Amino acid sequence: MLVRNWMSHPIISVDLETYLKDAAKLMEIHHIRGLPVLSEGRLAGYITDKEIKRASASEISRLEYIPEMYRMITHIKVKEFMIENPIKILTDYTVEKAAEIMMENKLSSAPVVDREGKLKGVVSQTDIFRALVSFMGTKKEGIQFAFQLEDRPGSIKEVTDIIRMFGGRIESILSSSYRVPEGFRKVYIRIYGVGESRRQELKSELKSKFSLLYVVKQKGEEYEIWDNQ
Repeated sequence: MLVRNWMSHPIISVDLETYLKDAAKLMEIHHIRGLPVLSEGRLAGYITDKEIKRASASEISRLEYIPEMYRMITHIKVKEFMIENPIKILTDYTVEKAAEIMMENKLSSAPVVDREGKLKGVVSQTDIFRALVSFMGTKKEGIQFAFQLEDRPGSIKEVTDIIRMFGGRIESILSSSYRVPEGFRKVYIRIYGVGESRRQELKSELKSKFSLLYVVKQKGEEYEIWDNQ
């Protein structure tokens, strides 16, 4: 999943001479928290709601876009408070890499550029969440199994072979070594296609052979969890 396929575009931007009040209004209208600042068509900086609130220099700046804040920043231009040389995300970064950069730098959004530095879009936390939801397939009815498996070749295949024996189809597989004993991984497998009559049998079979942490069944907005902890 590359950022270029998930970033927000067309680009909503401002220029150096834009007033902060107008930038704030754009953010409100489009429900965004950051805007690229352009100079002669090239990226010159980035302005976020944090800079706009800081510019108001008042306790009231902690509130969202309200008339009092607009009046306080009427004559202030974007160039006075924008972030110069903002952190940029490349179009061919993976969504995971973009998420890592944004998390480490506490960014709610960031400009996206190509290898030549040309502005191509903006990626936000919402875009990251949208990609994750799509990747996980959570919009569909399905079941997620969570395991703690040995970190060795073939361990995941042993699980998926059993799932397929029961007619299950794999929607997604994720794994992580976060907070897991050395030599193990947590693996999350989302499936569909197993009939109601065989789901309990599949769960029992997997539990008897592997360390099954929990099972979550999703149907629309309804969730059912079987927790083995």
